[in-house]
Amino acid sequence: MTINQIEHRITSGDLIAALAARAPRVGGNDGGWPGLTIYRFTEPMDPQWEEIQSLSLGIVAQGRKAVTVEGKRYVYDPFNYLVLSSNLHFQAEILEASARLPFLSFVLQIDPALVRKVSTDMLERRAASFPPVRDAEPDKCVVSALDQDLMGTVVRFLQALSVGPDRRVLAPLYMQEMVYRVLKREQFSRMLHIAAQQAAGNPVAAALTYIRAHLGEPMTVTDMAEQVSLSPSAFSHLFREVTGRSPYQFVKEIRLDRARELLVDGRLAVTEVSRAVGYCSVSHFIKEFRGRFGTTPKAYADAQALGEEMRAIRSDAS
Repeated sequence: MTINQIEHRITSGDLIAALAARAPRVGGNDGGWPGLTIYRFTEPMDPQWEEIQSLSLGIVAQGRKAVTVEGKRYVYDPFNYLVLSSNLHFQAEILEASARLPFLSFVLQIDPALVRKVSTDMLERRAASFPPVRDAEPDKCVVSALDQDLMGTVVRFLQALSVGPDRRVLAPLYMQEMVYRVLKREQFSRMLHIAAQQAAGNPVAAALTYIRAHLGEPMTVTDMAEQVSLSPSAFSHLFREVTGRSPYQFVKEIRLDRARELLVDGRLAVTEVSRAVGYCSVSHFIKEFRGRFGTTPKAYADAQALGEEMRAIRSDAS
């Protein structure tokens, strides 16, 4: 037995222990992390129909499993992992399991946005685009050899779930590292393609979610386009086609609308509102606010406050 085989066996033992501790029941067990399911079976199981909604990573610690998709069979075990496409209906079969050596595995759903982020960090920005969705459709499942780097990351991720601070700080980092380890191998183009397909389903909706979540931060058309894996020109064209406005105009309007809400709320000064909605220059904010609403932010806030006072007086008088 080689040193690498010994190291793999030791690491596999760590993974078995981590999964066994989190899977007390036969069948699927909640893994304690969004999208994580841990499985335990004590005997082989006939094919069962299953369905997943998101890009997923499957790893077996003990036993052997087969997945059949569109007539094609994929077998994986402690030495091989599986990447499953999103929105997939398939048959799953437990091939090896016993009471003494139960089948132990997990399936982890992966946010396509995380795949895009890691891939962008790995590549230069100008090259970090996804393969066009119109390209030849790859297999909906792919089996690859499980190496020591990925195995170690998986074990550290599972161990981190048991401790509060580790779960909050380390688990997201290990999740990102798992994606990185997979992307480094031959799964790179496969995962990018899957993530691109999911983003392509509704890229404008994904961009709007991103805009609202980052309203107080600097934001360019390039930033928005990267979130949905499109070139800036293609993104701008699609965005205008769907919303009737350019990305820049839309961001400006939503920022000013949010500023108006904050001014009505009355808890922030004009300078603070300006920063909260992403303006570096207060004077620029005041100019654009006047252009949109016909008055300065302070005058608008004062008018709202006066209106509230008058309504309160009328309410008391009645």
